[in-house]
Amino acid sequence: MLGRVRNYACGVSPACVSSGFSMRRLVVRLRSISPALALAPIVALVGTAPASAHVIWFCAFDVAGQPRGLDQVLCVNFEWLTGLALACLMAGCMTEGTPLGTALLNALDRVTTRIRTDTELLVRATLGFFLVSLWGLGGTILTPELKTDAAWIPWLQLAMATCLIWRRTMPVTAAGIVFLFGFGTWQYGLFHMADYPVFLGVAAYLVLSSLGITPFGIRPLDVVRYTAAVTLMWASVEKWAYPEWTAPLLAAKPQMTMGATPELFMKSAGVIEFTLAFSLIWTPLVRRVAALILTGIFVSAVFEFGKIDAIGHSGIIVVLLGIAADDARRAVRVRDVALAPAWYGGALAASLALYYVSHAALFGGLSALPVI
Repeated sequence: MLGRVRNYACGVSPACVSSGFSMRRLVVRLRSISPALALAPIVALVGTAPASAHVIWFCAFDVAGQPRGLDQVLCVNFEWLTGLALACLMAGCMTEGTPLGTALLNALDRVTTRIRTDTELLVRATLGFFLVSLWGLGGTILTPELKTDAAWIPWLQLAMATCLIWRRTMPVTAAGIVFLFGFGTWQYGLFHMADYPVFLGVAAYLVLSSLGITPFGIRPLDVVRYTAAVTLMWASVEKWAYPEWTAPLLAAKPQMTMGATPELFMKSAGVIEFTLAFSLIWTPLVRRVAALILTGIFVSAVFEFGKIDAIGHSGIIVVLLGIAADDARRAVRVRDVALAPAWYGGALAASLALYYVSHAALFGGLSALPVI
């Protein structure tokens, strides 16, 4: 992001600087271009869109299979990639407390006003589209790869979509989502459903929004933001643990790697996704820009993978738009920058440990726990 800032800063002529171009005028100028500045990282990362599609919707997979060992995941390339990602995260935090950061936040507030005002309506409409689409597809539990022969599930999903019309019946839809999540867990196992905790976050959002409550001061949007972050962190670990799942896709579409080896591409895609997911729980500007970048990536993936991807990711896309439009602010302190490496490293270590330990416990026995 700072690279983009420098590019725009270079657009200020030396003559203007030498003639005493004031900071105030610079901020005014940056405000006029900051919407494009905020969207620039989306263009830069749009090439990673195919890697962010949920690969198990389009390729053969085996959740019970042995994941790649941590000694292969935690290699030199991985360390360099995470170090670069952490540097970008800290740079974003440092920018946030400057006049430039304030200008960016003000610009985001202006261009997302309508989304912010109608976030709940957009969530209800998009979720209604999602549920009606599942009813049309038939034989699907919440996501394209969770198949079922139960004929009543599509009709339940249609009834859930109907309940979104009225605000008072939104908790009924939420209860349906929780029930289907539990049904999917019963059919496919808890480890498999760990890919989708964002559904539980959406259910909580519907209930809290309908009742107008904020337990412990946590807003409905915050709940779904946290679950979206956890969902994407888990998915990023999956890219490192099972890169072979994507191999057929990369073989069919070699342009996706942008000249990198498939191994490096999958590590990079996982690091980008994990860092953006972690950013969703960090400071206001960082999380809003991360939400915009993720939205651009998911939308771009639709053009590559078609309507199945559009249906499956419609819910998280609207959630990300809501996060990008959220104008809640707080003062960014020095410790937000200083503690970023510790929190990022802790989240990374916890995600890797939880994935590998839970997989070994469920599929390989405790004796198969990996050595870290």
